[in-house]
Amino acid sequence: SRLGILIVRHLKRLERVILGYLEVCDGPEEEARLGILKMLQCTIEHAWPRMPRRVPVLLKALLKMIWDVHTDQGSTPEPVKADLLQGATECLILLDRCSEGQVKVLLEGVYSSCEENCVRECIRKVQENT
Repeated sequence: SRLGILIVRHLKRLERVILGYLEVCDGPEEEARLGILKMLQCTIEHAWPRMPRRVPVLLKALLKMIWDVHTDQGSTPEPVKADLLQGATECLILLDRCSEGQVKVLLEGVYSSCEENCVRECIRKVQENT
């Protein structure tokens, strides 16, 4: 947040870091993933003019993370899973706002083909948010 809009200078490298952290489960407390979701939210808020072209990559990574959290049978407590899903949903909502509804359009096909209630709930929240 200190960099503000100047974060756009580092978006390419930052995107690789974000994607890497979203892919990997880091233990029961998921501190790294929770932190990277907060950083992604902050980045989207400050660099929103540059985010629409990054929507496909970030959308794919966030959906994969949502699926991984949902299917995780490990030792991650339910409140931590809920926090991860909430953080990912908030990122999707922010991405949708800065891309003028592009995320909602892309999520329509996912929602209709997905049978998992947890994943559908996250997508529904994004679609209902205005």
